[in-house]
Amino acid sequence: MQSEPKLNSTITCPHCNESKAETMPTDACQWFYECSFCNTVLEPNKGDCCVYCSFGTVKCPPIQLGDSCCGSSK
Repeated sequence: MQSEPKLNSTITCPHCNESKAETMPTDACQWFYECSFCNTVLEPNKGDCCVYCSFGTVKCPPIQLGDSCCGSSK
């Protein structure tokens, strides 16, 4: 039996190094994220499916459950 995925992740902006706690969506991938401190729009790093997998403290729910993230092949 799989446990429920964690839905809270803290994203750290690689441009200004500020962090913000966010709740991850469970029904969609988040491919873009605008930093509320410096307004930089983040996109996933190559090989990652979403901004949480690239910049968050917790991977997105589908990855936590061992699935692909929204079928992305980024």
